[in-house]
Amino acid sequence: MEAHDEVTVTVTVNGERYRRSVPARTTAADFLRDELELTGTHLGCEHGVCGACTVLVDGRSTRSCILYAPQLDGTEVTTVEGLEGAGGELHPIQQAFRECHGLQCGFCTPGFLLTVHEYLRDVRGPQDAEIRAALSGNLCRCTGYQGIVSAVRRADEEWVR
Repeated sequence: MEAHDEVTVTVTVNGERYRRSVPARTTAADFLRDELELTGTHLGCEHGVCGACTVLVDGRSTRSCILYAPQLDGTEVTTVEGLEGAGGELHPIQQAFRECHGLQCGFCTPGFLLTVHEYLRDVRGPQDAEIRAALSGNLCRCTGYQGIVSAVRRADEEWVR
């Protein structure tokens, strides 16, 4: 298969099913941003290091910049846009980041929100050191992380799972 060959991808994103033909070497991040116009997925390093492009694929946090769109075929993807409630209200994790000043410029925030979503889905009552370890794959250049850790604690308290 050549890089320019078209591949059909059928994927459910934020509860909506999509079927698109894309070049085989299209990254999942570019597919989400360019094909589906879900621009909340940010591209930082484009090497899978910074975490800005994190999305949930079948519930697992995944770096969309190092995944090809054809690998999404048959999966369920959640982007930051998928956290919003039916009436447009913020998800408890988003609200906690807002209240605890867990964001500053906001570039890294979508990746953090989805990483936290997966983490808190599986863990209750985490300690600060555990939170920091869980978030160690996401980089932020603005906040100093304390507001992010506070936001995770607040989200853990507020989010009914």
